[in-house]
Amino acid sequence: MGGRAYTVAIAGATGVVGGTVRAILEERAFPVAELRLLASERSAGRRLPFSGEEVEVRRLDEAAFEGVDLAFFAAGGEVSKEYAPKAVAAGATVIDKSSGFRMDPDVPLVVPEVNPEHLDGHKGLIATPNCSTIQMVVALKPIYDAAGIRRVVVSTYQSVSGSGQGGIAALDAQARQWAAGETVEQQFYPYQIAFNLLPHIDSFLPSGATKEEQKMVDETTKIFADPELKVTATCVRVPVFGAHSEAVNVETRRKLTAAEARELFAAAPGVELVDDPAELRYPMPLHAEGADPVYVGRLREDVTVDCGLDFWVVADNLRKGAALNAVQIAETLVTRGLL
Repeated sequence: MGGRAYTVAIAGATGVVGGTVRAILEERAFPVAELRLLASERSAGRRLPFSGEEVEVRRLDEAAFEGVDLAFFAAGGEVSKEYAPKAVAAGATVIDKSSGFRMDPDVPLVVPEVNPEHLDGHKGLIATPNCSTIQMVVALKPIYDAAGIRRVVVSTYQSVSGSGQGGIAALDAQARQWAAGETVEQQFYPYQIAFNLLPHIDSFLPSGATKEEQKMVDETTKIFADPELKVTATCVRVPVFGAHSEAVNVETRRKLTAAEARELFAAAPGVELVDDPAELRYPMPLHAEGADPVYVGRLREDVTVDCGLDFWVVADNLRKGAALNAVQIAETLVTRGLL
């Protein structure tokens, strides 16, 4: 990526997503002239590696954004609401991972493979969607463009890394306790997560849906800019350390055969088709963890409707579901001359 280099900040630099942003900036050789790692007071002074050097973590405050060109926010909604507008006012372009601004009509909600044109005319603040939404819309995009989509029914199987370090620690501790024949202690989640499923991600709404499920509905509609697109979701936390999986059923506006859909997926940017049942080849979280693509498989026609398809989608929720999508937005801003 030629041209100028940028002063880049990461707010929430010591968290799981912030650390992954730092790693991906280095992996993809994003043009960083200076990297500022920002976190809470208790993390200030830590030193973290970047491009063969060590960068000291600074306390996140308003002054930290002076001279910053690009700021990634991975510190949660409350921090984003407080500091993202201040970063924009200081002259930075902000890419925010939290849910704080996703549904703001003045803030583009972007997945670069799906709606990069929504970046045009941005006002300094850009939101990246929920992890479960990102991988789904990347898979939906080629189908939507080719045949239109009336309705999506999705069930998610979301790993504990989507909850951050607390979820990872809970599954690790409970699995060790179980294997040792010890009493499994409930921690972090409302119930044991090891060898269990929790049909409950985020808080419940009066409708009976969870916030996670409602996010998938609202965000998908905004990303495709299609208020007629119907989405319903059931989100489940599963005892897997990394990568989210989704069973997706779509009803298209015109008929697509499974063979046609397979060709579309094979050519789609960001998608890797893994679909050979005869050889037992299909996407799994164990293979997706640490990788960048959105994997699609188990593709078949839904014969209960005139224009239906079923498929299985797996992606690393910390990479494409969070940090990678944010870095790709930054790359797209550079290539479109918007940064």
